[in-house]
Amino acid sequence: MLLDLLLVGYIASAGFVAAGVLGSLYQLVTKEPPKFNFGGEGLLSFLTGIVLCVFAGPFIIMRNAIRGRRIEKRPLGWLVASSTIAGMWSVCSGVMVMNVALIVAGF
Repeated sequence: MLLDLLLVGYIASAGFVAAGVLGSLYQLVTKEPPKFNFGGEGLLSFLTGIVLCVFAGPFIIMRNAIRGRRIEKRPLGWLVASSTIAGMWSVCSGVMVMNVALIVAGF
């Protein structure tokens, strides 16, 4: 049981790190923070926005939750709920990241 919890924690960490790296890369390239916005001028930008939101979602949620707590003085429950959603999302994207890593490693 403890091994399973550690494995889920490791996978969630991998997912959140991947989200942070992708979100930071987007911010480095575009000079604006990532956000949940699918609007684009063409099909390629629309699909890029969807992929960004799918994989950088936990990063975007946590950034918005922390800013909402600090700047807008949102209640602590809002931060806890956002953290839970981002954590579960990180587990899902972490499974994808770990599968890709295992395929690349040859397992």
